[in-house]
Amino acid sequence: MSALDRLADFVGIEPFYHDIWGNRRETSAATKRALVGAMGLPAATDDEAELSLRSVEQRAWRRLLPPVRVVRDGQGIDLSVSLPAGLEAVTLSWRLEIEGKARARTGKLPVGDLPVGDPAAGNRTELDGVAFERRSFPAELLAGLPQGYHRLTVSLRPKRGAPELRGDTRLIVAPERCLTVEEVVPAGRTWGIGLQLYALNSDADWGLGDFGGLGRFAETAAALGAGLVGLNPLHALYPADPHHIAPYSPSSRSFLNILYIDVTRVPELADTPDAQARIASPEFQAAVAAARAAELVDYPAVSALKLPLLERLHATFAALPADHPRQTAFAAFRQEMGAALERHALFEALHERFYRQDPGLWMWRNWPAAFQTPDSAEVQAFAQERADRVTFYAYLQWEADRQLGEAAARGRAAGLPLGFYRDLAVAAHPGGAAAWGDAGILVQGANVGAPPDQFNLKGQNWGLSPLSPLGLREAAYQPFVELLRANMRHAGALRIDHVMALQHLFWIPEDGSDGAYVMYPLEDLLGIVALESRRNRCVVIGEDLGTVPDGFRPALERTGVLSYRVLYFERHADGAFKAPGDYPTDAMATVSTHDLPTFKGFWTGRDLDWRQRLDLYPSPESREKDVWDRGVDRWRLLQALSWQGLRPASYPNDEGDQPYRTELAAALHGYLVRTPSRIVMVQIEDMLGEIEQPNLPGTVDQHPNWRRRLTQPVEVLNALSEVRQIVAPLRDALTGQSNGLAAK
Repeated sequence: MSALDRLADFVGIEPFYHDIWGNRRETSAATKRALVGAMGLPAATDDEAELSLRSVEQRAWRRLLPPVRVVRDGQGIDLSVSLPAGLEAVTLSWRLEIEGKARARTGKLPVGDLPVGDPAAGNRTELDGVAFERRSFPAELLAGLPQGYHRLTVSLRPKRGAPELRGDTRLIVAPERCLTVEEVVPAGRTWGIGLQLYALNSDADWGLGDFGGLGRFAETAAALGAGLVGLNPLHALYPADPHHIAPYSPSSRSFLNILYIDVTRVPELADTPDAQARIASPEFQAAVAAARAAELVDYPAVSALKLPLLERLHATFAALPADHPRQTAFAAFRQEMGAALERHALFEALHERFYRQDPGLWMWRNWPAAFQTPDSAEVQAFAQERADRVTFYAYLQWEADRQLGEAAARGRAAGLPLGFYRDLAVAAHPGGAAAWGDAGILVQGANVGAPPDQFNLKGQNWGLSPLSPLGLREAAYQPFVELLRANMRHAGALRIDHVMALQHLFWIPEDGSDGAYVMYPLEDLLGIVALESRRNRCVVIGEDLGTVPDGFRPALERTGVLSYRVLYFERHADGAFKAPGDYPTDAMATVSTHDLPTFKGFWTGRDLDWRQRLDLYPSPESREKDVWDRGVDRWRLLQALSWQGLRPASYPNDEGDQPYRTELAAALHGYLVRTPSRIVMVQIEDMLGEIEQPNLPGTVDQHPNWRRRLTQPVEVLNALSEVRQIVAPLRDALTGQSNGLAAK
């Protein structure tokens, strides 16, 4: 292997992959150079690759301990200490800090008492004329550690007067499995309603679904008998630019979209007369009415209504005495969220400044060089000069978090055993707060995407920054831990989008080279998912659609991560829909998703009409084939319902040319109820008989993605006959299993 090949292998770039047609695609040298470089290791030439390889290999030997070790509860901890040879007589001191324990374990050992690993296994080497060896740390000293995050530190002085050698490692002890549905819902099954929060329509919103409306929706869902409410990603976007609206392309996945704040529920409003007067003015009420009546969300209009008022409410808050309960709570939130919140708020203040100065400065990589890193003197000076603005954005995150928590509490009080399930997007936008705040973790120079398939012959570039596997390990996985914790707040379940990213992710270099898969430490990451799942009392669902690596789903099942099964895709080789009994138990089953047609849209071919309207078909023949195939699928669905005795009486036969009726959607959800899957979800669009889907993949502005509002307000949902008809099979079969149960 060349130095480039060895370096690519070291950082996890897979040498080849098989596409959806079974063709083997080799990873080119150009792709390897680009992706290695994106991880911060120069490899543009063979000499650079050689130097980078030597650097990473030597770093692994020159540090006494690896940065992190993840084991499952009950396993022994196999740990090596890397030392220069010939130190047998030197004493090694160790200190083990156990999470939650006030006193650390300490001790001393002669280096000679630590056995040297088998040289044949690569436990000896020579660097610049100095021999190094790896010695085993006594496993008995690490035995019995509880689940959690612990730290081992070792130190020694090779000889009198020499510098001390010191190293530490994070020891993560994880449970075997995540929290399970049956631990929260003793009967082991429940059902829920999937909602795009921005689409929620209520009598009190300002043109965009908000956390106040979410609380009302949670109560409505509980009254209908649901056990949970599923939400689109609530991730932070860009307050300075409300035109950037895609929830799966966020600025940060660790913070919230502040436009979801319900201004009328901010406590400072009661003490801000001028804000009250502004809201009550005829002009403002007319603007609110126009935004509320719009068929599509007008994000700039909503932002123009909310942000000036939130600024005024923050001014009222800032004038409160330091010992006021709201000030105390805010200070506690800032302390809890720590440096991550401060960096996020600082980014939003900087992004506002530069974007307003010049829209061409939207991307932070276009800012003056001194402002492209959060630790520069210029950025710190800005933070001091504009501390009020930074605090304002931190205040908005606090209020958004408080209102989300309040909505979750309303749902639990109303009887939702699982409460909310939140959605964690696969990655963040390269121009956002997360990428700016920690460039060592989020890669610059490569984007997340997907290889070519039958739907996208050129592949897909999602324009998102992947996490660096090297950076994650160097940071002892703390950014991943914080990401999980942030998205498990106020939630009883978490859906991980494109969960295959825990094993590998398709990276596409910015230089135009072909993409390649990059490996991630699956078992380590799954262990952390299980640990945080139990700590946060949060069930985990993995969105495992698309090309799933061999052995991946069994790994999820072992860890208790539920699979994500969509009826449209659950087929046999001949295209027939799988019977309910063929669905897995450890899964969440649903008819559709935000990226697919609603059931009414599927049945009527509305998605095909959109593709024709947008000229997305390469030929008339391909359009005709889709229309024909959809007719066959309608026949297959009716046939599948017939085999289960569920075909509605209004459908006299299995012919696929019969019109859409609400009872057909109800029967289809009754079909899913017969699966053994732990959770069955119904999308709110299907409950309302909506024909348009929230997002049409492959489009940006051609289709109104992420903007459609529901046609009915939350206040009338549980009185609508079509809603009651569709949820009846779910309620009748599953609701009794989740009444009166303890929730998070």
